[in-house]
Amino acid sequence: MFPMDKIDFSKPFKVHFTGIGGISMSGLAQILMNAGFEVSGSDRAPSDLTKALEDEGARIFYGQRKENITGDIGLVVYTAAVKADNPELVRAGELSIPLMTRADLLGQIMKNYETSIAVSGTHGKTTTTSMLAQVLLASDADPTVSVGGILPSIGGNIRIGRSGCFLTEACEYTNSFLSFFPTIAVILNIEEDHLDFFKDINDIRNSFRRFAELLPADGLLVINADIDDIDRLTKNVKGSVVTVSHKGDADITAANVSYNNTGCASFDVIRNGEKIMRLTLSVPGEHNIANALAAVAVCLHLGITSECIAKGLGDFTGTERRFEIKGKLGEVTVIDDYAHHPTEIAATLAAAANYPHNKIKVVFQPHTYSRTKALFDDFVKALSAADEIILADIYAAREKNDIGISSSDLCQALKNNGKESHYFGSFDEIENYVLQNLSPGDLLITMGAGDIVKVADSLLGK
Repeated sequence: MFPMDKIDFSKPFKVHFTGIGGISMSGLAQILMNAGFEVSGSDRAPSDLTKALEDEGARIFYGQRKENITGDIGLVVYTAAVKADNPELVRAGELSIPLMTRADLLGQIMKNYETSIAVSGTHGKTTTTSMLAQVLLASDADPTVSVGGILPSIGGNIRIGRSGCFLTEACEYTNSFLSFFPTIAVILNIEEDHLDFFKDINDIRNSFRRFAELLPADGLLVINADIDDIDRLTKNVKGSVVTVSHKGDADITAANVSYNNTGCASFDVIRNGEKIMRLTLSVPGEHNIANALAAVAVCLHLGITSECIAKGLGDFTGTERRFEIKGKLGEVTVIDDYAHHPTEIAATLAAAANYPHNKIKVVFQPHTYSRTKALFDDFVKALSAADEIILADIYAAREKNDIGISSSDLCQALKNNGKESHYFGSFDEIENYVLQNLSPGDLLITMGAGDIVKVADSLLGK
């Protein structure tokens, strides 16, 4: 392999993306196209994202073959999911075409901006990044935004602005975020996840510490004060540090919290003991207070007014697949959510508890065998907050089931915990069961990071 260390953006050339249909890869492709680069790419099947790229002039191949890589390509970009024996990477090697990871490309792009905001954490990255995008738009900051979900206010997952402000999510998986160049870094939380890559929680914490240490001397770290042993994470940070917490002591906290009839919070924002504004959110759940406080800390640092912060956060109604109200099935409300970690499931079900409902019924699709096995007991505990749990097969993603775990194991454990639980081997069986067993006023939540949203869409005739 021939890695490329640096891109000269003043001299555009042809770039090929292996796996261009991914939410992040497609956004980066758009940024390069806007900068004058010629873009091609490949993916398994057409999607709305690949079709949008084709409409803008990208050449997309469906199926990854060596023939897709031609001698006029100056760089091949790939993700952590692409293996070394991928035919496109092999062909690039044969032609001595340089390679670059998705994370390295994102880092290269960040270096072109005066202000680069990177939002990290085990949970809440997409929502907090989207909240920040909404406030930046409300303040006419004209940012470039790369978000890991579909944000209605920017019409997709990418927005290309004309200012010196760049905003992105920063994922810890495979240490991707260590390739970034943030001037403002956010750490929302740190928990066990991605244990197919990390050894344990200490390994994960070490990566977040190294991420925080990427900041320059005039940079800013916004960090959740409730993270264990926070001083070890911040002691070598060269920039300034602002702590946030919706529960306890921090530089920026919440007070006088109340909820409306759909579970959305209103609260005072307290900075160093002084009330500076009151916010009313349009997304439900206590966890979104924490996300909003992190966004507030960044915005105050950027000099954005309280009025713009309140407007932006009040206007934010969520991204696709984050407690997204999909529609009504008779008198049943159908919601879809991306939650795939026990903490996220617990937060989603806590938000649902404040939403009008008869019973909460969850259709859950576990995501990866390694996560399901490593956090098995936590999944059982979190899912037990629902009145009924319907389980789909584990979404394998990048893995093979060589560790002997299945959704039927989760189902039995939930039954042993006194919960009504069912496992079905196909989406058709799930849909038939759901249709026969819903009651007026029920809240039906399809949940998971795979393709379980297809169940919600099918039930609603979409």
